[in-house]
Amino acid sequence: MSELLAGAYLAKGTIGNVGTPGAPIATFSLVVVPSQNSVSGTVVITQAIPGPDSHIVVQVTGKIYATGIGNVTKVVSLQGQYVHSVPPPAIGSFLANFDAHLAIDNAWNGTGGFSYFNHNVENVPVAAIKNLKEELV
Repeated sequence: MSELLAGAYLAKGTIGNVGTPGAPIATFSLVVVPSQNSVSGTVVITQAIPGPDSHIVVQVTGKIYATGIGNVTKVVSLQGQYVHSVPPPAIGSFLANFDAHLAIDNAWNGTGGFSYFNHNVENVPVAAIKNLKEELV
């Protein structure tokens, strides 16, 4: 099993215009297994607005591929679902989709975007958080 996960590492970062008031920010923490072209982990979307979209936690899976094109050395896709609660006076909850795409360099910095219930954020910075590549195995 450990041979399959050889080279796995933890990637942490943000997608969005950090520091822009009211902008939705997706913070990711992902286990990356390059030998299997796979990523999985958690994305937390925060936005400084009241309501159900101000703090969302999504379990995600996705794919990572090397590009060999200039500064963009990797492309990543993420997908997941989360429970979206309808604000009063309505009642209820339903599964909502989350998708993200990143075009990044080896340090996990670049450009990307994400979408979730009635929100679409495109062409925003992707930035790594602290020491990016923590070997897991």
